[in-house]
Amino acid sequence: MNQEKSIHKVVVKVGTNVLTRPDGLLDITAISQLIDQIATLKRKGIQIILISSGAVGAGKAVVQLSGELNKVVSRQVYAAVGQIKLMNIYLDLFSNYDLYCAQVLATKEDFRDRIHYLNMKECFRALLRDQIIPIVNENDVISVSELMFTDNDELAGLIAAMTDADALIILSNVDGIYDGHPEEANSRVIHQIFPGDKKHLSVINPTRSTFGRGGMHTKARIAQKAAGVGITTFIANGKKAGILLEVLEGNAKGTTFVAKEQVSNVKKWIAYNESGKKGQVLINEGASNVLCDKNKVSSLLPVGILQIDGAFEKGDIVEIVCEKKGLIGMGIAQYSSATAANYLGKSGKKALVHYDYLYIEAV
Repeated sequence: MNQEKSIHKVVVKVGTNVLTRPDGLLDITAISQLIDQIATLKRKGIQIILISSGAVGAGKAVVQLSGELNKVVSRQVYAAVGQIKLMNIYLDLFSNYDLYCAQVLATKEDFRDRIHYLNMKECFRALLRDQIIPIVNENDVISVSELMFTDNDELAGLIAAMTDADALIILSNVDGIYDGHPEEANSRVIHQIFPGDKKHLSVINPTRSTFGRGGMHTKARIAQKAAGVGITTFIANGKKAGILLEVLEGNAKGTTFVAKEQVSNVKKWIAYNESGKKGQVLINEGASNVLCDKNKVSSLLPVGILQIDGAFEKGDIVEIVCEKKGLIGMGIAQYSSATAANYLGKSGKKALVHYDYLYIEAV
């Protein structure tokens, strides 16, 4: 089935193992094939945002650092040097198609503040109007400890949600998620995974990629979350020639995470703002069943709340946890934790989290 008709904006994440050779140096042939495909899609009127790893690897090919530097500082230096080399390669290759590049470097902190988030969203909207390919990478020069993304898969999910992308394509060096170890002869690619289905997690190889920070567990988690906010997500083999075109034509060998219905922009922000949460609300099973009912539009009322943990104010994000199901969602509090504690278990009180600012995960 041709999916191009329903997909107009795509976020493509390409990992270090796709962009590099076995020795860790940049694979110009692989990068060139990727640019060819992006240019083809751009000519068809599809907007593309590229999330690209590879800066640290590019830096290692340029400079040799002394052994006196620790790992964090070495990574910062390699990224600072390598990002220039990587962008120059993209600039040269895209110019063959009369396309321009825009560099966007981000940290987790950029997504926590709602106003900053919306400013970045407007910037992407402006960039996508013209013959420009936004190329996004984590700002490894300043991203350390709590500022770091899990890896660029997490960044790709955030960008896809922020820009209201129709699809997220995560390119790895394997064909997708397998029902066993990828190297076992009887293992097969799982072609479709639906919202809330977590059976595949038990068969994913837990090892990380050779040069990147993440692994297939991270990719699966990010893909499922993106699908949960309405973004069709694919995991496919970026080493295969023409893979982007095959994915959007519906002919690729890979794993598709089937999307739920689209949610509002503010709910997407809430869903991806785990690091910004200020407190936790424990609710009873009855309240959980109501909130998780797809056929009902419900807010979180104090009558169903059992416990308030943490201090939060009006406008802060809180986690919503059920006794039996665990974490079921997140939302923006309409009043403080002190007021919520006074309303605990009472009926007839204002909702702590209104439906318009409530995100419920697929459980």
